[in-house]
Amino acid sequence: MNTGKILVAQSQGIYIIKFVGDVRLSLCSTLDQFTDQMFESEEFKTVIIDLTETQCIDSTSLGQLAKISILYKEKYGQLPTIISTQDDINRILMSMGFDQVFYIVKELVSHVEYLDELPLKSVDEAEMKKRVLEAHKLLMDMNQNNRDAFQDLVNSLEEN
Repeated sequence: MNTGKILVAQSQGIYIIKFVGDVRLSLCSTLDQFTDQMFESEEFKTVIIDLTETQCIDSTSLGQLAKISILYKEKYGQLPTIISTQDDINRILMSMGFDQVFYIVKELVSHVEYLDELPLKSVDEAEMKKRVLEAHKLLMDMNQNNRDAFQDLVNSLEEN
């Protein structure tokens, strides 16, 4: 499995965030910081999440995507877009209820060049725990199945 990375591009307020490889917890602080900067930008108009080269994505990363959807809906009253052409990733998205919080496009209509890799941000254990907890609470708020799936993990993180 390829080590994951996050590639980004922005033009005229349209942001593209592309997940490549195995997207895990180690990338969440990087994504969270970029998300905050993106939504604070005066140029920001929309965001497209590209999962066409994602081989695996963990629940913490999915929680970060849920955060993007929540912030986008608060700002514009609409759903952002995910492009995902891989059946296994699509199954994960559907099972977690992402079709309720994103428009999911299952075929790639064009190819974006000139994406820059986000530099990996290092965080301490306490900050990582905070991000994992926040991501899973966001997933739990999406639907009852997610609530049932992640309640024990959230309880455990909150106790420690």
